[in-house]
Amino acid sequence: MFLDVLKKRNPDFIKAAVVLHQNRRIPSNCYLLDLDRIRENARIIKANADRYNMKVFAMSKQIGREPSAIKALFETGIVDYVTVDIQGARAVVSAGGGIGHAGHLVQIPGGDIPWMIEHSPEFWTVFSYEAAKEISENLPPGKTQRVLARIQAEGDIFYRGHEGGFPAEEILKTAERLASLQGIEFAGITSFPCLLFDNVKKDVYTTPNLKTLARAAGLLEKNGWNNLEINTPGTTSSRVLSLFAEAGSTQIEPGHGFTGTTPLHAVRDLPETPAVLYVSEISHFLGETAYCYGGGLYIDPVFPPYDVQCLCLSAPEEILQRQFHIELPADNAIDYYGMIRSSSPRRGDTVIMGFRPQVFVTRSYVAGISGISRGNPVLEGISFSDGRRVEWP
Repeated sequence: MFLDVLKKRNPDFIKAAVVLHQNRRIPSNCYLLDLDRIRENARIIKANADRYNMKVFAMSKQIGREPSAIKALFETGIVDYVTVDIQGARAVVSAGGGIGHAGHLVQIPGGDIPWMIEHSPEFWTVFSYEAAKEISENLPPGKTQRVLARIQAEGDIFYRGHEGGFPAEEILKTAERLASLQGIEFAGITSFPCLLFDNVKKDVYTTPNLKTLARAAGLLEKNGWNNLEINTPGTTSSRVLSLFAEAGSTQIEPGHGFTGTTPLHAVRDLPETPAVLYVSEISHFLGETAYCYGGGLYIDPVFPPYDVQCLCLSAPEEILQRQFHIELPADNAIDYYGMIRSSSPRRGDTVIMGFRPQVFVTRSYVAGISGISRGNPVLEGISFSDGRRVEWP
């Protein structure tokens, strides 16, 4: 998976991770972020987005909402976030970020609507008239809120459990109904996923959802709705922005693009460099099997079936040559440990993995380090996967 790409394109990051772990500067069960590379990747994406006049809202769930990473993105001019859920919104605000887009993948629960209104998201996606009405009823006098309508049409693709939205063929009626609510401004439309990865062709392709958005936007514009926002999340890197631009996109939401872990990064050398890895260590042995600590072994399954590999050793200058297959617990089991079929590691050896993470669903630590590109790694902070700061050790 992404381990070979890490070894090829960012080997110093791996070596720095071993040194930091062996010196007890970072814990096991820790996602490590190369902040220098994240800044560079973000600048690449933003520069390309600026060419197409697209807004960039950063997705932080994949990197666990680590405050040092949020600060690193600030330095590139990316200051607003898409928050996958209310917990993500609270973490971003706590770290000093702004909410660019709320409510898309996870609608905002009723009890959290007043808090969200207080923090003024630039855009707020609703799946139903009733959700927009509840926002309207909670808006203080004189305050307005721009909303995006999540739309869907027959043949569109949704992950199971992600379904929902207004019928695309009723978009004119939807726009009028939403705009009729007190304080609500109908701002545009969205869907997800708008791009997906084809594991056979090893390339990305546009989904029917993107075509649905383009058709609906055209209909709205013909009927007097101007300056619409078209939000197009999914599999976002600098390499694919032209596909979004052709569909009229005005907003993109990179996440894995910042860490060089979109599926396309695993099979092609894109401008973005891999900037995240997972650190564990050997705990104990049973026969010929070495057990390493888990807690963060949720792998976004874009390449099934996959053969997960790891590097394992305590010496940074040799670890790139010490690669093993690692067996992970079944999907229906708690990931207490990973299992390496070898007795050659020693207790305390560092274990490095490279895969496509979704840190926010784990119980891992997240650490941001800078200075790798200058040969002087500096720990910028450690947090839990929900963004709360950790004092460690």
